[in-house]
Amino acid sequence: MIRVLLVDDQVLFAETLQTVISMKADDIDVVDIAYNGKDAILAAKRLIPDIILMDVRMPVMDGVQAACEIHQILPDIRIMMLTTFDDDAYVHRALEGGAVGYLLKNMPSGELINSIRAVNNGTLQISPSVASQLVTNQRPDNQSQEDEQKRDDSEYSIDTLSRREREILYLMSRGYDNPHIAEKLFIADQTVKNHISHIYNKLDVHDRMSVMKAARNSELKEYCRYLLDDE
Repeated sequence: MIRVLLVDDQVLFAETLQTVISMKADDIDVVDIAYNGKDAILAAKRLIPDIILMDVRMPVMDGVQAACEIHQILPDIRIMMLTTFDDDAYVHRALEGGAVGYLLKNMPSGELINSIRAVNNGTLQISPSVASQLVTNQRPDNQSQEDEQKRDDSEYSIDTLSRREREILYLMSRGYDNPHIAEKLFIADQTVKNHISHIYNKLDVHDRMSVMKAARNSELKEYCRYLLDDE
C-alpha cells in the first residue's frame, strides 16, 4: 500500500479527495488529513507516510514552507503539491525545497491517482502547464532570460541527441510522463524508457528537473514545436 497524508485547509475538498482515492485506488491508503502546514509536519513525524499531497496556500504555515521543513527532517517522504496556483515563485520554491510533484487541482482524479503511483516509483510529476512555464518563463530571482539561456546553452548541448531523443526531451519538459510520451509518439513504453536513458547519458543529467533546464534551449523548442496540438 502507498500511504498518503493529505494536507489542505479546505475540509470538504480534502474529505472528498480521501473518499475518491479510497474508491478508485485499492493500492493507496489515505492515513490522515491535516489542515495546515504546521499540523502537516506533526502528522508527518507521527505517521511517516510514503507521500504527502499538500496544498500551497494554507493558514498557520503555508504548504511550501511545510514541504521544505519536512524534506529537511524526513527526506525519504515524497511531497507532492496539489493546488490551484501555478505561480512561478511557488513552483520554484516548492521544487527547490524538495517537492517531487506540482499538480493543479483541476486535473481528473484518475490522473492524480496515477501521478501518486508514479511519484511513489520515483518519477517527478509536474502538470504540463506548469512545466511549460518552467521552460519558458524567467526565474523568480529576476535573472534575465537571455543570461539564463546562455547558461543553459553552455551546460547542455542537444547536438548529440537524435531526432527522436529531441522529441522525447521536449515532451518531458512539458510534463508528460512516459506512457503519455509513448502515446503521443506512437511508440512502446519500453522504447521511451530506452530513449530517456540515452538522453540522460548524453546530457550528463540524472533527473527531470535537469532535463527541463536543458529543454530551455530555444533551438530544441523550435525544432519540436510541431509536436504540440496547441502550438
